[in-house]
Amino acid sequence: MTFARIAGTGGYLPERVLTNKDLEKMVETTDEWIQERSGIKRRHIAADNETTSDMAVAAGRKAIEAAGIETGAIDLIIVATTTPDKVFPSTACIVQRRLDIAKTPAFDVHAACSGFLYALDIANRFIVTGGATNALVIGSETYSRILDWTDRSTCVLFGDGAGAVVLSTSDEAGIISTHIHSEGKHEELLHVPAGISSGYADVQREAAFIQMKGNEVFKKAVNTLGSIARETLEGNNLSQKDLTWLVPHQANLRIIKAAAKKLGMPMERVIVTVDEHANTSSASVPLALDVAVRDGRIKRGDMLLFEAFGAGFTWGSALVRY
Repeated sequence: MTFARIAGTGGYLPERVLTNKDLEKMVETTDEWIQERSGIKRRHIAADNETTSDMAVAAGRKAIEAAGIETGAIDLIIVATTTPDKVFPSTACIVQRRLDIAKTPAFDVHAACSGFLYALDIANRFIVTGGATNALVIGSETYSRILDWTDRSTCVLFGDGAGAVVLSTSDEAGIISTHIHSEGKHEELLHVPAGISSGYADVQREAAFIQMKGNEVFKKAVNTLGSIARETLEGNNLSQKDLTWLVPHQANLRIIKAAAKKLGMPMERVIVTVDEHANTSSASVPLALDVAVRDGRIKRGDMLLFEAFGAGFTWGSALVRY
C-alpha cells in the first residue's frame, strides 16, 4: 500500500507584533483581562501590503526545503483559508504561480479554523490513491482584515500567519487516520454576516467583520474537541497514553486546557503557541507543529493528535506518526 507522511514543515509570521499592552491603547481592555480570558499575550499582524498568499508562499518554501525536495516535485497544492487574496482565482493558484509550479491541481479549502485538517484529509486521499506524490498543504490567514478593532470581544483573539506541510508518499503510514465533520445549524454563533452573494457592498460596516457568541462557542468547542479525540483514538484502538503530543487548534488557552483534561492529557504533552500567535484560524495547527518540530520537541517517530474546531461549525482531527 501507499501511505502519506509529513516530509517537511514550514511557518511564517508577519514582522509586526501587537501586544496586549498595545491593545490597551486601542480598545477598552487590559493585558490581565485578555490573558485571563484567552491566554494570549501577543499576536502578529500582516503589513498593509502583505497578503494571505505572501504568507502562504513563505511558509510553503520552508516546508519544501525541510522536505528536501525540489519545488518542481510538488504535484498538488491545497490552501486552507477564509481570507483569500481575491474572490478568484484561488489563493492556491496564486501560490502555484509564485512558486513556478506548472500544471498541478491547485485549489482552496474553506472550513474556517478546521480548514487545515480538511485540506490534510483531502491531500492524504490524493496520495494513497495515487493522485499525487508530493502535496503542499498550507493554512494561511489574514484575520486582521476582518476584525472590528473597536470590539474587544473579538479583536484581541486573532492574529495573522501561515503554516505548511509537505505530504509525500511513503511505504509506512504517517497519516494514520483523519476525521472531519460539520454541523451547519450553529452558523450564527460564529460568522461574518456578509458575503459576495448576500449584498456585501450594501451592508452596514460591522457586518463585514467577525461576530461571535463567545460563551456558546466555548462550550461547543470543548465538548466537540473531546468527542473527536475519543473518536480518533477509539477508531485506532489506542488511548491517550499512546500519544506523544497533542497539537490542538490554538484558539484559546482555556479551551486547550479543558480539551486536554477531557482527554486525560497532561499539559506537558500539549503544544501551545496561542500565547504568542493568538488564533490564526486554519494556520494555527501547522504553525504549532512547525514551531515544535523546529525547537526539537516533536521528533521523528512521535505519535501526534491534531484537532481543530471552527465556524460552521466544522471540526476535525488527524492521527499522525511523525
